[in-house]
Amino acid sequence: MKNSILLTLAGTSLTLASFGQTTTDTRNSLPPVETKEPNSAYKSAFPGQTRIAGVKSATNYEGKVLTEALKSPWGITSLPDGRLLITEKEGTMRIVTPAGKVGEAITGIPKVNPSGQGGLLGVRVDPAFETNRMVYWVFSEPLPEGNLTAVAKGKLSADEKKIEGATVIYEAKPAYKGNLHYGGRILIDKDGNLLISTGERSDKVTRPQAQSLNSGLGKVIRITKEGKPAPGNPFTGQAGARPELYSYGHRNVQSLAFDPATGDLWEAEFGPRGGDELNHIKPGKNYGWPTITYGIEYSGEKVGDAIQQKEGLEQPVYYWDPVVSPSGMTFYNSDHIPEWKNNLFIGTLSGMHILRLIIKNDKVVGEERLLSADFQRFRDITQGKDGALYAITDQGRLYRVDKK
Repeated sequence: MKNSILLTLAGTSLTLASFGQTTTDTRNSLPPVETKEPNSAYKSAFPGQTRIAGVKSATNYEGKVLTEALKSPWGITSLPDGRLLITEKEGTMRIVTPAGKVGEAITGIPKVNPSGQGGLLGVRVDPAFETNRMVYWVFSEPLPEGNLTAVAKGKLSADEKKIEGATVIYEAKPAYKGNLHYGGRILIDKDGNLLISTGERSDKVTRPQAQSLNSGLGKVIRITKEGKPAPGNPFTGQAGARPELYSYGHRNVQSLAFDPATGDLWEAEFGPRGGDELNHIKPGKNYGWPTITYGIEYSGEKVGDAIQQKEGLEQPVYYWDPVVSPSGMTFYNSDHIPEWKNNLFIGTLSGMHILRLIIKNDKVVGEERLLSADFQRFRDITQGKDGALYAITDQGRLYRVDKK
């Protein structure tokens, strides 16, 4: 199976009748995993941009529930010793062992606004955590003028009961009196800088700020560990542009991951009604929202001028219509299941499954849905130190996904 999903059958093609597009067939490929009618009749920009052929893992794997005692977990990351640091939406962090033992709530964390889509969000530990014990996290910060996506850091105490010296290092301004679309993921790049995703706060009045270079909304942000604009950012020195911006034109990014094979940055973001996107992020690029989209308003009306392509605006590598609501994601870099090597795994909320995407030459060439029978809202996923995948769900579960 490992080779069969990569080898093209010369001279053959699979026509997706519902979209009228053609994509390359692969040996043992299956019909697209999505069978529901799309919300729009929009045509994709290139073959294979949506509803690619399905694939099925040949390896016998399982999703083992380690605990169901978490309270609305949102972010998950590995500690150097293999345990997992998990954020909970209401404002707590907990350490959980790979066996599923849940630790006490960690105190000392600044107040969050947990209403709507807010709360304590993405989390990462410093690459030198074993010596400095530093933790970085994203949260919805309540301010007198509204709420915003903020980044904080602090030191995990030796007894692991509290965060010491918690400090807010960045605020994605302006604040807004709403409780939706905070983004909230965080990564640490090879240079030690933080990459943060933000949302455009959902409402029509704030949407245009995704296109504004003088706003922190609807962006991927790149800052130092002190909260300053990172050196080499694409808009450094540009008049009217915030120097911390890395990319723009995003709706609500809850998925960020580095490709371990290339080091490239990828993201997935929520579309409106249809139009969830997977993007290969490049510095300084504009990813289009709300000017272009493959989705429509929740009311059924068009978004803006109802266009999907425009010069100067990046096309998604892949999109979903209807939506799957892509949340946390990670590339698989383990030898446990060789056929999964370098595949992208995304937890989905409304989709209630884990997506496996096979990506070759910047195109999705296969799609699989894992654990869909469990009916869980998969909020985040990471690869553990032991090589297994660990996923958390809104319903409070922690899964270990690995071969049987």
